[in-house]
Amino acid sequence: MATSTITYLGDLRTEATHLQSGEKIITDPPVDNKGKGEAFSPTDLLATSLGNCMLTIMGIAARERDWNIEGTTCTITKIMAAEPRRVSEIHAEVSFPYSFSDKEKAVLEHAAKTCPVFYSLHPDIRKIITFKYQ
Repeated sequence: MATSTITYLGDLRTEATHLQSGEKIITDPPVDNKGKGEAFSPTDLLATSLGNCMLTIMGIAARERDWNIEGTTCTITKIMAAEPRRVSEIHAEVSFPYSFSDKEKAVLEHAAKTCPVFYSLHPDIRKIITFKYQ
């Protein structure tokens, strides 16, 4: 079964529809690439997907151990390169509202760094991940 359908709306804007749920995402190119920057750009989504995936896989690891990571955030910074224009680096800062033992931190950090998006990104994309604990 297909995952999504993307429709070009004109003026460089697209709308992606998740077929199972009907949820929608709008994209616009950034201002530095002839766009309005009024929504996530496709490369923003690529970089943001890393943070979504890391939090999801950490959530699974935490739930299996009855740990609470609710309220944990991940701030993403995307770095672009030119010729060809591409994502060259993704900086991810994961901030936990709780403290954890060294063993628990190791489990959570391993989960983050082994998420499917981490492995799916081209190895030339530098992934700089930092973890902050209370």
